[in-house]
Amino acid sequence: MTSSFQMRWKIIQLQYCFLLVPCMLTALEAVPIDVDKTKVHNTEPVESARIDPPDTGLYYDEYLKQVIDVLETDQHFREKLQKADIEEIRSGRLSKELDLVSHHVRTKLDELKRQEVARLRMLIKAKLDSLQDTGMNHHLLLKQFEHLNHQNPDTFESSDLDMLIKAATADLEQYDRTRHEEFKKYEMMKEHERREYLKTLNEEKRKEEESKFEEMRRKHENHPKVNHPGSKDQLKEVWEEADGLDPNDFDPKTFFKLHDVNNDGFLDEQELEALFTRELEKVYDPRNAEDDMIEMEEERLRMREHVMNEIDNNKDRLVTLEEFLRATEKKEFLEPDSWETLGQQQLFTEEELKEYESIIAMQENELKKRADELQKQKEELQRQHDHLEAQKQEYQQAVQQLEHKKFQQGIAPSGPAGELEFKPPILNNQDTDKESE
Repeated sequence: MTSSFQMRWKIIQLQYCFLLVPCMLTALEAVPIDVDKTKVHNTEPVESARIDPPDTGLYYDEYLKQVIDVLETDQHFREKLQKADIEEIRSGRLSKELDLVSHHVRTKLDELKRQEVARLRMLIKAKLDSLQDTGMNHHLLLKQFEHLNHQNPDTFESSDLDMLIKAATADLEQYDRTRHEEFKKYEMMKEHERREYLKTLNEEKRKEEESKFEEMRRKHENHPKVNHPGSKDQLKEVWEEADGLDPNDFDPKTFFKLHDVNNDGFLDEQELEALFTRELEKVYDPRNAEDDMIEMEEERLRMREHVMNEIDNNKDRLVTLEEFLRATEKKEFLEPDSWETLGQQQLFTEEELKEYESIIAMQENELKKRADELQKQKEELQRQHDHLEAQKQEYQQAVQQLEHKKFQQGIAPSGPAGELEFKPPILNNQDTDKESE
């Protein structure tokens, strides 16, 4: 497997994906300062340097990875992919090349698809069983899954590859937007809870808490200057402090090769985000109560998106050497604007906060209403239980009274079904004769 092929597949698998922990791990190993790569002009790809793609968060993530692994084994398809541009991949033209792959590869892809269809059917059955719903058409329910052709559950066709690429691209784009929306909700919830807490305090305590909050905010904003992501100043700082090289010898081409960890000719999202670690460490420290690590990851995402928008001309989520060098010739690279961190920005307006609080209040009212209904149901069930227990006790008392009366009248006591509990022994003929004698 060639590294460039693996990186091309990241266009499909990792496009617009928000990487959290993996990028932090990459930062720890992305800069091997004990090797002087400035003197190495042509380096061969190193298999051990391969960065395994992280979980995309998609519900069909395992299926996606398995399909990629199988297609990587076909020489013809691999060569076509290396020459394809992002538009050819997105449009589905590349999927037509599936018809030319080897029979062995197609057989493996067929098996993968059958396993995926079986998995989806099992999930549908489990859901229907939980709802106690029977008689549903599983074939119709499979239509909700858009990453495969449900009309042909047995073989993997070019339409399956096309649907898988388009579904992954669309889902990951939505996932990235959702990350920003969820972060905004997270910040509004923090402010909402802070204000609600202040309402519970008296005036003296409230002023004290407000003072503490302002002090923590000032501490958080008191940090060294954050360089503009992707600017010469920012890259030179990495060159000097992380790479351990003389800032006067800064060379963009050498810098690119230093941080192209797997030597595939691209800076991918992980390799790019590793460059921002030192800038983020200026603002965020996990040991400080005033620094929110969730905000740090949002800042990392903002930096990566900004640099990609500035450098990645063909929008394939990969930075080539040519794109990188062209960016270093721009005025923005030499004289960038100042970078505003999250702490310097207004993340939401008062109107947005009020709207969010009204949604929270509505949800809380719905939950309270549901809780009241459940409490009423519980009380009704308890009442029915108590009523049944009372009836049971009345029945037992009635049976005891009846048995007591029978005993007083000399009638043998009976069992629950009315049968005699005491039965006199049956005498045979010999016993009768003896008695008569």
